Amino acid sequence: MSGHSKWATTKHKKAIIDSRRAKSFAKLIKNIEVAAKIGGADLSGNPTLVDAIQKAKKTSVPNDNIDRAVKRGAGLTGESIDYQTIMYEGYGPHGVALLVECLTDNKNRAAAEVRTIMSRNGGTMADPGSVAYNFNRKGVISITKVDGVSEDDILMAVLDAGAEEVNDQGGGFEVITDPGQLVAARTALQEAGIDYDSSEAEFVPSLTVDVDAETARKVFRLIDALEDSDDVQNIFANFSIPSDVQAELDADED
Repeated sequence: MSGHSKWATTKHKKAIIDSRRAKSFAKLIKNIEVAAKIGGADLSGNPTLVDAIQKAKKTSVPNDNIDRAVKRGAGLTGESIDYQTIMYEGYGPHGVALLVECLTDNKNRAAAEVRTIMSRNGGTMADPGSVAYNFNRKGVISITKVDGVSEDDILMAVLDAGAEEVNDQGGGFEVITDPGQLVAARTALQEAGIDYDSSEAEFVPSLTVDVDAETARKVFRLIDALEDSDDVQNIFANFSIPSDVQAELDADED
């Protein structure tokens, strides 16, 4: 799940991560394979692969699995990797806009699964373009808050590297860039000694809508169900959770 609700949903996400570790590993491996297929196995010339590997390592994917995925994707093992990226548009409970990005070797299966999951969990499919216009393609770098690194420190590091804004997301910071400046901003953070969790091109909503606790629970259930699909790679949404609603959701976890 990506977008401006990322940090608000961190606690919710951690509660289910153990049960999905194998599925999460498979999706991260798929990202590595695709990055290696498109840009080759040489990390120095393939920043997308660098980011895919870093994300996998931060999720504790074993190094052997990562190495095999790079070789598979780059065609060094003789295996054929053939995935299609498909974006489905829809609405969740109370009209929350959703973009569902699939990476699949079977378009018909992916379409059927997404449609079924949406209909069973209070969502509806939408015509192409009817939701996507609410989102812009941006580079997004996520940074967990740590002592000694302030918002100003991050801003100073990325200001001359093309960053558009730095947002405080509660549990961390989010650096927004033009997609073409993503590598430059990431490099600037590294040079400043600031660690980051992920660096990806994402779809960021131009406007977000606040939701109440009951709507948030329904949206989470829909997102959880979508993420259970092997073909669903990313979900982008335009909902935002006010602090008082987040406190109510946190109480659900206790």
